[in-house]
Amino acid sequence: MLHSMWAIVHDGKIELIEPAQLPEGVRVLVTILPEHEDAFWQQASARSLAEVWDNTEDDVYAQLLET
Repeated sequence: MLHSMWAIVHDGKIELIEPAQLPEGVRVLVTILPEHEDAFWQQASARSLAEVWDNTEDDVYAQLLET
């Protein structure tokens, strides 16, 4: 399963912004984002999540959970 996390570079090392329990030796993929694109990607991510989770097609699942 892929999982994205925000990080910063501090003293030449990548540091996660939020704490995470990662097993020793886990492989990671790092994507370098230009600084001026940070806001774009954060907004794009929020917009994508809203489209996936906030739609009328999923209302049927909420109804099933109520029963």
